[in-house]
This record gives sequence, structure tokens and C-alpha cells, in this order.
Amino acid sequence: MTQPIFMIGARGAGKTTVGRALAQVLQYDFVDTDIYLLHTSQLSVADIVAREGWSGFRRRETQALQNISTPNTVVATGGGAILSAENRQFMREKGTVIYLRSPATTLALRLEYAPQQDQRPTLTGKPINEEISQVLNEREALYQEAAHFIMDGTQSPSVVVSDILDVLALQIAR
Repeated sequence: MTQPIFMIGARGAGKTTVGRALAQVLQYDFVDTDIYLLHTSQLSVADIVAREGWSGFRRRETQALQNISTPNTVVATGGGAILSAENRQFMREKGTVIYLRSPATTLALRLEYAPQQDQRPTLTGKPINEEISQVLNEREALYQEAAHFIMDGTQSPSVVVSDILDVLALQIAR
């Protein structure tokens, strides 16, 4: 199997952490769409949103996703990449999509415990626990629609990577 592996899920799901670890085990390249956008545009997600709005950011995100989706690559997508039907279809057709699923309470705790410097701007203006819950409710069906496999994102990264390797091995064996 050489097709890209796409990590999807909400903010705080562990897409970057698990994706990096998975890429290392598989000896794949690893690319995070947000980091790619930062390096190619010299703008943070917050800067892009401030200049171009969310629609401008989403256009850039779709282009980034298509640019970095090469064989032997694990791609950590932004939490909202699945909002675009084009992105969902692209990922499902071009690779294997892994949804790291965690309850909103877990995601909020992770984001409060380890806030990122360039964290995405708020989508709702609400406190993080309320925002995560609302956004997850709005996107859950899209994550499930896009995913080939749904993994328990509450486990440690090493357990999640092991579980992913198990489902990938089953997929190859078919």
C-alpha cells in the first residue's frame, strides 16, 4: 500500500501526533496541512482567516490537500477539511481516511491543557468546551462519511497507531 493516509478529526483529536508516529512506523513522509500552509504562505491560519475569511482559508486548505497528497505520505488535515464535499471525495478516492474520534469533553481538555500558539481562531466565539461540542455535533456525520476507518482517539498515541496498523493490514489482506 503506497496511497496517502489521511488523518481526520476535530481540533485536539491527535491527528498530528498520531500521524507523525504512524508515518515514522510506516517510513512514510508526514505533512500537516496547517503547517504546510504556514510554510508556503508565511501566514498562520489565524492570519489567513483575518485577511481572506474562512472561505479563503478553506480554498487554500483544499489546494494544499491536493498538493501534498502523494504516495507514501500521512496527511494530518485541519478539522474542517471535511466540510468540503470535494475534499471528502478526494480523500476517499485517493487514499485511506482514518477518523480519530473522541468525545467533546476529551478534545476540550486536550486543548485547554496544551493550547497551541497558532491555534485556529474561534469558530463560534464561545468558550472552548462549548465550541468543541457544537462543532463536533455539526461535523460528526461528515467525519463518518469521509472515513474508511474510525479509531478511538481517547487511547494513547501508541495504541492508536497500533490499531491503525491492524486495520491497514486487514485492508491489504483483502
